[in-house]
Amino acid sequence: MTAHGAAPPPVLEAHDLVKEYRRGRVVDGVRLTVREGERVGLLGPNGAGKTTTLLMCLGAVAPDAGSVHVLGHRLPAGRPAAMRGVGFAAGYLPLPDRLRVREYLRLYADLYGLRAPRAAVEGALDHFGIGHLAHAIGTELSSGQRTLVGIAKASLHTPRLLVLDEPTAALDPDIALRVRTGLLDLCARHGTALLVTSHDMVEVERLCERVVFLAAGRVTADGTPQEVARQFEQRDLEGVFLHLAEARDRERARGGGGAGADASAGADARTGADDREGAGAV
Repeated sequence: MTAHGAAPPPVLEAHDLVKEYRRGRVVDGVRLTVREGERVGLLGPNGAGKTTTLLMCLGAVAPDAGSVHVLGHRLPAGRPAAMRGVGFAAGYLPLPDRLRVREYLRLYADLYGLRAPRAAVEGALDHFGIGHLAHAIGTELSSGQRTLVGIAKASLHTPRLLVLDEPTAALDPDIALRVRTGLLDLCARHGTALLVTSHDMVEVERLCERVVFLAAGRVTADGTPQEVARQFEQRDLEGVFLHLAEARDRERARGGGGAGADASAGADARTGADDREGAGAV
């Protein structure tokens, strides 16, 4: 809520999103709103439709039905204008082999049209504690270090919306803490909204104030971590995640996952190449 009691304005509005591939419908009527300064986790077991939903929210994949507005611009037509205020990072996006980290960040600072690109780069290096990596090239970095650099790049222009796909996957605890601390500070200081996908439910509970669970391409829960855990009569989000994963597996065993779980799993795997490449342009 704002100082006057009104809800902050939305930075992302997705209405009744539908996406189908040859094997069936993978996203089925998803509605999602993220407001200024809000930290939201988009969660669910493999095949739930998270990646496809995320990429539609970035304008990298066009929905078959429904609409997406980011910062007031309808996607995909308004993507160039919307993406000026959006940052995106994911562990699967590679870094250039021949650019040093400082050069890579400076390239994006220039692409973002920042008035003080050098200061922005040095600030990002300091903010995420990666100043010691400034002269390293991509092939010299661990997966966790590449993730940190990617998030630093995505936050250079102080975006109004920061979208992160599995930001702490396979990270050592100290690096995961550095990521979380940096993100919480960014949101608190600048009102940046955060939309995160993750399989690490403990990390989500530490980072996100609201979670949206998908199952078979549909929204099955939306609320605070505590509210969602109570809805499913579980102790925590990990219990919710396991409950939904077991339900998916039972449905598949009965042969009833066609339009949901199985098709979505296949689509999420396919988006790993062409569609994710489009997301990397953010």
